[in-house]
Amino acid sequence: MRATVGDKLIQHGRVVGQHDQVSEVVEVLGKEGSPPYRVRFADGHEAVMSPGPDCQVRHKEEHRQPQY
Repeated sequence: MRATVGDKLIQHGRVVGQHDQVSEVVEVLGKEGSPPYRVRFADGHEAVMSPGPDCQVRHKEEHRQPQY
């Protein structure tokens, strides 16, 4: 798993009815984009995460709106 500052980290819910948690990577603490990452959640809370198999990185280029 590789991420850069500004990417979104999506942690998928593990049980039925649990929503995905989305955070933004604000600092990469590993070498060459590898974990751990400092992330910021929508409520402003920050945490250091080493994502597991239930996580997905959405790169900045993937969540941009197409330009017409």
